[in-house]
Amino acid sequence: MNEIEAKLTSKDFASDQEVRWCPGCGDYSILKQVQTVLPDLGRPREEFVFISGIGCSSRFPYYMDTFGMHSIHGRATAIATGLKATRPDLSVWIITGDGDSMSIGGNHFIHLLRRNPDVNVLLFNNQIYGLTKGQYSPTSEQGKVTKSSPMGSVDYPFNPIALSLGADATFVARTMDRDPKHQQAIIKRGYDHKGTSLVEIYQNCNVFNDGAYEVYTEKSSKKDETLMMEHGKPLIFGENNNKGIKLDGFKPVIVSLNDVSVNDLWVHDETDLVKATIISRFYDDPSIENHFPRPFGVFYVNNNKKTFDDLFNEQIAEAKEKKGTGDLDKLLAGRETWVVN
Repeated sequence: MNEIEAKLTSKDFASDQEVRWCPGCGDYSILKQVQTVLPDLGRPREEFVFISGIGCSSRFPYYMDTFGMHSIHGRATAIATGLKATRPDLSVWIITGDGDSMSIGGNHFIHLLRRNPDVNVLLFNNQIYGLTKGQYSPTSEQGKVTKSSPMGSVDYPFNPIALSLGADATFVARTMDRDPKHQQAIIKRGYDHKGTSLVEIYQNCNVFNDGAYEVYTEKSSKKDETLMMEHGKPLIFGENNNKGIKLDGFKPVIVSLNDVSVNDLWVHDETDLVKATIISRFYDDPSIENHFPRPFGVFYVNNNKKTFDDLFNEQIAEAKEKKGTGDLDKLLAGRETWVVN
């Protein structure tokens, strides 16, 4: 009886390594949700590969009883692209953080999304450098006081969702560590997508940036501060679902459902890049009066763009058909060779 015939469980995907994140870290939740989702995908463990860069999140492959690689800072994307191109039968996952992917790995990150290999990216965003003990990161808010910015950061932060849409990503979504069911559903959606899936996960660093996303996770504020998007449904939020978002041309406005009908609201369409781009800019500081809620769910899906690995292997097949299989030894020897007697 093989692994598929004997139904796998989350425990089957847990390695024998001690999980060494700080107690209370949001990474534990992400690890648990991935290990919960994988058994339902109906594949043996040896078909999964987790590749990470450098950072707290990048310990992830050690804790998965699958194949994996703890690679170079910011370069997991390049390694994963090569692996998927040469082994398209594998399910390849990239584990990265806001420091790993948005700074040293920024160039590789945007080109991964542009190329669209069939891989899954889980971007742990805690808005801080945790592994190196608390410097501000490319997603830290302006004014962030850290060890490397004692008077407050003057940098403008990256918006990973907007950046991904600008790089022509074909699946862009956001979830959070403290919403397990939503996280599982989004990870599963990303896996099902044919192409590069980018899932940004708001993840709490309880040591160096505790409470960064508290307003989006606490029951007292979550309904007013988050917009849980669903394809084909109107954009409604609020403690009593009494608020909505309406489009005035291309300008979004917050309205009260006491004043307008639900039928007047903006209906979310995952396939509309223009609207997804507008929603990605709902990135206001929660302290600003009448600010937009932070969106969670799937922003955009494009199922019409061919994957890099498919194009790559189709080109190889075409070359073989036109020119033959080729001889590697002959290629390496070159045209100018001689024999020494």
